[in-house]
Amino acid sequence: MKMTRILASTSTVLVASLFSSLASAHWSLNNDASTLSFVTVKAEHVAEVHTFDVLSGEIADDGSVEITIELASVNTLIPIRNERMQAMLFETNMFPEATITADIDLDGFTAMTPGASEAIQLNFSLNMRETSRSYTADVLVTRLENGLVASTLKPVVVTAEQFDLITGVEALREVAGLPSISRAVPVSFTVVFDQGH
Repeated sequence: MKMTRILASTSTVLVASLFSSLASAHWSLNNDASTLSFVTVKAEHVAEVHTFDVLSGEIADDGSVEITIELASVNTLIPIRNERMQAMLFETNMFPEATITADIDLDGFTAMTPGASEAIQLNFSLNMRETSRSYTADVLVTRLENGLVASTLKPVVVTAEQFDLITGVEALREVAGLPSISRAVPVSFTVVFDQGH
């Protein structure tokens, strides 16, 4: 009987230790496995996909998420256009970064079986050019063996007006000699967070 109590007590300590370890694990964004893309439309019918190639971020123990986007890492596959977007649209010399912040049920996702997925509505804020806007995204969260991956199920539409980017869009349109450039862009992401200690 005494041995049973000792074993039960030991098991309880081990389980508590395991969950404590999981809860306090460090979650960091894996830039190589993550993508953030947006689509622009020029001359009414020409759609192009662009990405930001440098992302960083973490999930805190309380489930708060912060992702930093280096705006100078915008990649349109055309170097001169990258430079124009950096200088004329995002003005990266003054506003080098944008950030995404959100809160998630970290305990719930941690408890998921590796390979399991859950579709959620994620409320998040995008902070850019000293302006913050709130959005809701349909996101699929999948538990990995040592991490989490979250992917948009539908794009999130961000408009130039929301971040005072109209002047920049018009400057790009003029320098490129285009009749139009869309002021609303669909944004999609897949972000992978690795779990460490």
